Amino acid sequence: MPLPKTLARFNRVVTNRILGHAAKRLPGFAIVTHVGRRSGREHQTPVNLFRAGDSYVIALTYGADTQWVRNVLAAGSCTVLTRGRRIALTDPRIVHDPSRRHVPARVRPILAAISVDEFMLLSRGDGPSASPA
Repeated sequence: MPLPKTLARFNRVVTNRILGHAAKRLPGFAIVTHVGRRSGREHQTPVNLFRAGDSYVIALTYGADTQWVRNVLAAGSCTVLTRGRRIALTDPRIVHDPSRRHVPARVRPILAAISVDEFMLLSRGDGPSASPA
């Protein structure tokens, strides 16, 4: 069971505005830029992002049924800003992974404690280089 939706609403209004500035640079964090399916507006959402070989993994702490996840799946792509670099990502897919093998070992107990076992896997869409933000 992912984190409650009420906490997601609080985080969207309060925590994300504070964390958003740090998430651009901190390891394990990123800002996902995605376009609304109905509004066509650009949105930004702080996430936990990890590298897994040639792929990137986002821990879906609120589950796969959030608006930002739906937006990325519908568009088939997004960009992330992480460690001061902007990276284009494509081919989003949701995986159910109770072993949490897609994320670093040090993060697995934390995600297990909050019952996170859904992840979004993405491929790099811009080749081997990323642009500075």
